[in-house]
Amino acid sequence: MTITVSTDGSALGNPNGPMGWAWADHPTHETRGHAHGGDCDAGGATNGTNQIGELCAVLEALRTHPGDEELVIETDSQYAINCSTKWVHGWKRNGWKNSKKEPVKNAELIRAIDDEIHRRKGRVRFVWVKGHAGNAGNEKVDELARTYAGDCRSSVRDGYLPKEGWQSLLASSYARGLDVPLDARMLLDGGLSADDYRRTRCIGVDGDADGPQTTDADGVVDTDERAVREADAASARAAVDDARNAENAHEAPAVHDDVAPDEESTVHDTAQSAQSTSSPADAAHTTSPEPLLRHSGLHVHGTVTFTPPPSSSPHYDGRPRAIRGYIEVEGTVDGDGTITLDGASFLVHRPR
Repeated sequence: MTITVSTDGSALGNPNGPMGWAWADHPTHETRGHAHGGDCDAGGATNGTNQIGELCAVLEALRTHPGDEELVIETDSQYAINCSTKWVHGWKRNGWKNSKKEPVKNAELIRAIDDEIHRRKGRVRFVWVKGHAGNAGNEKVDELARTYAGDCRSSVRDGYLPKEGWQSLLASSYARGLDVPLDARMLLDGGLSADDYRRTRCIGVDGDADGPQTTDADGVVDTDERAVREADAASARAAVDDARNAENAHEAPAVHDDVAPDEESTVHDTAQSAQSTSSPADAAHTTSPEPLLRHSGLHVHGTVTFTPPPSSSPHYDGRPRAIRGYIEVEGTVDGDGTITLDGASFLVHRPR
């Protein structure tokens, strides 16, 4: 069996514009060789380059398809193909220095891609496709990547990159003004595993309850496996929430737009400062209280827009989605009772 995946990277105003990446499976009834709950994923950052986006997409496609089947990666990036299959051999021989004896750009990402290719049991093959030429897979990942980049620009979504993507971006000349979310800082600092980080973000697992499911021989959905996936994702989100609460409580420094991190330690030190106020023993005996919710007597009227919308899911069936939760509001109310919301959080009860 062969699994075919399309990948793409995008930067709005390349270089150093808002960046996005995406991969998407080609339609198939098979689920072997897939280590994810949906048929696509996408991410990005507030700034970066198209090349970093292309490499992030390839790396995430490799990591979410670890089987022994042949994996075909379709991309419109000759750079991503050459980094993964051609130039990497010379760079390894030269100690990751280029022909000018300078450090190879995006080396963290390229090394990780090379490791994944060699670790994978099944063969990996790259196929170049012309961009914006009607190829369905290429068009899909292009839209996903550009949408995520745009959402990062408008602060609708936080940045989401593999660990090596953050490292490459922070080591580049485009790190100034980069917004590094708390969960990404935890990932860089070792406080959050790559799997848990992906579970809290992957649009195929956390954002889409109608993604592919495991079935038994009689075609019955394995709800236990889904429950385990959802519990794992909830646990990872809880870890991020706890760290965020600790950071807010102790006023740990954050990465601001006017800060130019020159090394990874800038981000690492920030995450460490959020955790240094309590010992592991204290953390083990401390639990976050359940939020106490009560009616305020106030009512909200009007239309509220959720992002990302249900229609952005590859499995959207055209029907409205039922939700239940609470809108977190912070701001000022005008004399006529109106308030303009911009990216207000939608809250749900955390599982016990």
